[in-house]
Amino acid sequence: MSAEVNPLTVVTPRSRRRKRVGILMEALATAAAILAIVVLAIVVISVARKGLPAINADFFTKNPAPVFQTGGGIKNAIVGTLIMTGMATVISVPVGVLIAIFNTEFAPPRVAEGMRIALNVLAGVPTIVIGIFIFGLLVVGHGQSGFAAAVALAIIEVPLIARSSQEVLLLVPGHLREAADALGVQRWRSVLGVILPSAMGGIVTGTLLAIARAAGETAPVILLCSLIRPGVHVNAFSFGTGLDTITGGIFIASEQADPYSQARAWGAAFVLLAFILFTSLGARALLNRNRRRLSG
Repeated sequence: MSAEVNPLTVVTPRSRRRKRVGILMEALATAAAILAIVVLAIVVISVARKGLPAINADFFTKNPAPVFQTGGGIKNAIVGTLIMTGMATVISVPVGVLIAIFNTEFAPPRVAEGMRIALNVLAGVPTIVIGIFIFGLLVVGHGQSGFAAAVALAIIEVPLIARSSQEVLLLVPGHLREAADALGVQRWRSVLGVILPSAMGGIVTGTLLAIARAAGETAPVILLCSLIRPGVHVNAFSFGTGLDTITGGIFIASEQADPYSQARAWGAAFVLLAFILFTSLGARALLNRNRRRLSG
C-alpha cells in the first residue's frame, strides 16, 4: 500500500513562489529597520561629537555669553522649556484622558470611530499649521508669549495622549467592568475607582511620550514665542516678550556667525536629543510592561 500524501507538504510552483516572496519581504523589512537604526545612530553620533565639547557645569547654570565671547550656557532656555511643556501637559492630559474614557466607556461605536478618525487627523496636521492658528487666536493683538506656545503644544499632545490612553483602557480586563456592574456600581464610579487606576501606568507612559514630542517641537515655538527681550526669559504670561526655550535658542544661535554661539547650539541640541531619547525609550519600556501586566 502506498503511503498517504499530506497535501500540506506538497511543494507546488505556487507555494515556492509564495515562499520566495515571503523571504524577499522579510529581507526588505529587515533592511528598512537596519537603515532606520543606522540613520538614528549617525544623527546621535554627529550631534554628540559636536555638542559634547560644549557641555560643562556652566552650560546648565549660566545664561548665554555675549556674542564672540566664550562660555555661558542655556539655563533660561532649560527653565523656559520646562515651563512651556509643563503648561502644555497640564492642559492636554485632562482633555486627552477624558476623550479616551469617553471613547472606550460611553461613546456608541459610530461616535467612537468618528473620534478616532478625528484624533488621527489632528495628529497628522503639520505643527506649523497649528502654530498659525494659535498665532491668529492669541498672538495677533497681544504679542508673542510662552502661553501661546504652550497652547499650541497642548493641541499637539492631545491626540497622542488620547490614543495611547485609549489603547491601555481597552486592555483593562472585561471582568473588572462586569464585577462593578454586578455590584450595581454606577459606570462613572467604576471608571474612576476601578478602570482608570488599572490603566494609570499606561496613561503616564503615554503622557511621557507626548512630552518628549512637545519638547522637540520647533516651528510653533519660533512662531509664537521667539521674541526675547533683555530681562524677560521665563515669564510665560508676559505678552509681547516671548519665552526663552531650547529649540528657539538652537535656531537663533545656529544662525549667528559667532563660532561660540554655534557651539552652544550644538550643545543645546545634544541636551534636547538626549532628553527625547531617554524619555521615549523609558516610556516605551514602561508601556510594554503595563501592557503585559494587563494582558496577563
